[in-house]
Amino acid sequence: MNHSFMAGVDIGGSHITAALVDTSTGTIVPESWQRDSVPAAGTANEIIDAWSNVILTSFGQSVPARLGIAMPGPFDYEAGICLIQGQHKYESLYGLNIKTLLAQKLGFDINNIRLTNDAACFLQGEIFAGAAKGWSNVTGITLGTGLGSATCINNIVADAAWWNTPFKDGIAEDYLSSRWFVQRYRQLTNVAMPNVKHILATGDDGKIKQVFHEFGIHLGTFLLQQQAKGLVVIGGNIAQAFSLFEQSLKACLLSADNHTEVRQALLGEDAALIGAATAGLEGVNRFSLQHANN
Repeated sequence: MNHSFMAGVDIGGSHITAALVDTSTGTIVPESWQRDSVPAAGTANEIIDAWSNVILTSFGQSVPARLGIAMPGPFDYEAGICLIQGQHKYESLYGLNIKTLLAQKLGFDINNIRLTNDAACFLQGEIFAGAAKGWSNVTGITLGTGLGSATCINNIVADAAWWNTPFKDGIAEDYLSSRWFVQRYRQLTNVAMPNVKHILATGDDGKIKQVFHEFGIHLGTFLLQQQAKGLVVIGGNIAQAFSLFEQSLKACLLSADNHTEVRQALLGEDAALIGAATAGLEGVNRFSLQHANN
């Protein structure tokens, strides 16, 4: 069997992960997986060098047909221009053409480099080989330090950028990110915790259950507001505690007679790598729809 290998790259605020993806199976080639930290506050050359070193190490002798990169926004993904400003990361890349810089550094054809929003890559990965495999209409939500969102409508995956959507007394990210947990837990206990992981580690079952119950209602209310239908896939670090807010989330949806199916993501960090490698690839969605169940 002839396998088609694509390189998937996931760039975060402080790290980069790269791996070869076998698009015939939707799996990562284990020995190609590489991860390292990135000097996000460094010069443009330092950042590009750090990215390139990890990518080249992942390639080894197996030069892929295409390089797909999951990149946080704001970004002109088609042109390859970085628009990130005021986020304490990648400031030195503002206004630069990342496709050109990487193509030069890697000796790679610029036409075979594709940049895609990281939330869209997460959803693409879950559709290609994860919890949403076989679905043509899906909403993807990533929950962590921020709120990521993407939609797949009739097999077309796109960034939804719902993070700053008006919601309750603020915006969606105020209620659907780790900072809400930190603020709400402090209101209930007068104890300051840095993140959700530390809150869970307290073992304060009563308060933990209350906070996650409220969070599930917030998420359900937001999904109703955005008229999510079909399937919703929940990923990100907070999704690791899905069982703690699953019941209140689904009850919220059902109270409005909304029968949208909600699932926890299956691929973890691999979703963005697989999604980056397969995003926009002709025939990708036909591959997943061979297993259609909706």
